[in-house]
Amino acid sequence: MTTATAALGKFSVQKAREAQRRLAQKIVTKDRLPSGICLVAGVDVAYAGETAVGAVAVLDYGSLELLELQTAVCAVRFPYVPTLLSFRELPAAAACIKRLRRQPDVFLVDGHGVAHPYRCGFASHLGLALGKPTVGVAKSRLVGESVGGFLVDKGQVIGAVVTTRKGSSPVYVSAGHLISLETAVKIVKHCVRGSRIPEPLLQAHKIATAEKQQLHPRARVQKI
Repeated sequence: MTTATAALGKFSVQKAREAQRRLAQKIVTKDRLPSGICLVAGVDVAYAGETAVGAVAVLDYGSLELLELQTAVCAVRFPYVPTLLSFRELPAAAACIKRLRRQPDVFLVDGHGVAHPYRCGFASHLGLALGKPTVGVAKSRLVGESVGGFLVDKGQVIGAVVTTRKGSSPVYVSAGHLISLETAVKIVKHCVRGSRIPEPLLQAHKIATAEKQQLHPRARVQKI
């Protein structure tokens, strides 16, 4: 029996959903950023078997020069449950962020923010845990419909559908915590340099993938 499978017996989906609902009430979707952003970070989590690899890349916001990379390896403690991924990914993400020497002004997170059925995806959960501004940047839609460039669910605008590169599928941007959707979209667009994925997330993904390959050489590499 694997660690994550064993954890399933102790993991209450109902309690996790209740926690998400409580956390969602604490999310701030207004700008609480410094007047001038200096540092932006990307956060990604990869998996090698039952090991989670958290990676964070810190870039200069103006030039998008890579300044710092940190990783952290943790045992997977929670099972894979759709819409509850933040409980699975948060430990590795928080661990690598704690190792940073530089403190980013805003984090771009590989996942959803409020564009989530319970309005508290990984980006929002991480932002609440850190007390820092976060932006959700997801490669696929979890909930809602695209209406005029926005992601709308039950009459509520929960995100934006952003085409970052001509001919490529869009990314789904949403406020995580301490930021407005408008500002989140501006930051994501600013951080795009030729790839579909914003540069901070691209760098975090690369280092997470490299670490995963060292731990598990036969692990499948995810294309982004």
